[in-house]
Amino acid sequence: QVQLVESGGKLVQTGDSLRLSCAASGLTLSSYAIAWFRQAPGKEREFVAAISWRGGSIDYADSVKGRFTISRDNAKNTMYLELDSLKPEDTAVYYCAADLDSRRVITGPKYWGQGTQVSVSS
Repeated sequence: QVQLVESGGKLVQTGDSLRLSCAASGLTLSSYAIAWFRQAPGKEREFVAAISWRGGSIDYADSVKGRFTISRDNAKNTMYLELDSLKPEDTAVYYCAADLDSRRVITGPKYWGQGTQVSVSS
């Protein structure tokens, strides 16, 4: 059974940094493309960042480019999202995702985590 479990979300202040983790079980992350999404209250879920399964391609949403960093540790079977210079508009539930296909991981991943709440106060 595949499980993706996020952690690290909390209440922070504007300008703070945070690292989200997503531990995988039931699959080997090194063989998968991985991604992070977020959903703010009253809004649709949106793409944040992704790495292709070979790691050769990294994509970011324009709204987080230069502030967020996606990475993975294959030895720990875990992916991360480093969030820097946080803004109130970054407040959302953050979800990790994985898929064997590097395009589908952005458009409609097969595996999802349950989400972790990040709240940024002004």
